[in-house]
Amino acid sequence: MAGRFARSLTLARASWSVVQADKELLWLPVLSVLALMLLVGSFVAPAVALGAFDAAAASGDPPAGFALVAFVFYVLAYFVAIFFNTALVGAAMIRMDGGNPTLRDGLAIARSRVGRIFGYAVIAATVGLLLQALEQRVGWVGRFVIKLIGVTWTLATFLVVPVLVARDVGPIDAVKESAGLLRKTWGENLIGTVGLGLAFVAAYLVVLLAGAGLILLAINAGLQFMILVTALLVIVDSVVLSALQATLQGVYSAALYRHATEPGRPLAGFTPEIMAVAFKPKG
Repeated sequence: MAGRFARSLTLARASWSVVQADKELLWLPVLSVLALMLLVGSFVAPAVALGAFDAAAASGDPPAGFALVAFVFYVLAYFVAIFFNTALVGAAMIRMDGGNPTLRDGLAIARSRVGRIFGYAVIAATVGLLLQALEQRVGWVGRFVIKLIGVTWTLATFLVVPVLVARDVGPIDAVKESAGLLRKTWGENLIGTVGLGLAFVAAYLVVLLAGAGLILLAINAGLQFMILVTALLVIVDSVVLSALQATLQGVYSAALYRHATEPGRPLAGFTPEIMAVAFKPKG
């Protein structure tokens, strides 16, 4: 496991080198967030106008058709996230093949796979809602088991997007292929995902604590303008960190897929020395 940890850190650093070569990839997660905000607004605004929230608060029960609307929202939210992740992974694969991708290249790849992306969004939304529903109906032991199932599902589907980008297969076959590749990559998959997550959690905490400290100082000093500026800086920094995390995660998944399917193949941004350490054959 220690060897896998070192290899995963090496691969994460190599992923960062790809991001440095194509900084415009960072815009894809930002566009994803903006699209999700528009999606939320398109659902919330009509609900407010129709008084759905007031009716639900008065009756204590969700309005008729709420479950269907929630499912549609989940599917569309997953679709937006997966669409831009597909664009990111597609652009990263172009870079790894020695090309110089643009935002248009990544978005073109995603648009050409809209049907498959939507199919996978339906699958992911269904699984997510089903696990949530089950978790609300069982005791703590059952919730623990369902959490484990959720983690397993996340690991098993980690390479679905690279499969959709690289292979001409449907969403069900992509899930099957991603799950099949888990046996080869489970260590790098788990450690890379958790490692990147923990690193960014630490970064978020630094930003939030620093922001909270500056806001307290500004309150004590009576500097209202400083409070506003600090709050805006915390928001901007959080958005930047979120975009960076999503970008690194996408590049990481692309490299992991290439390693699992074409071991030994040279990738731009991943020197032979890095590849030799990052993906040392099992003895």
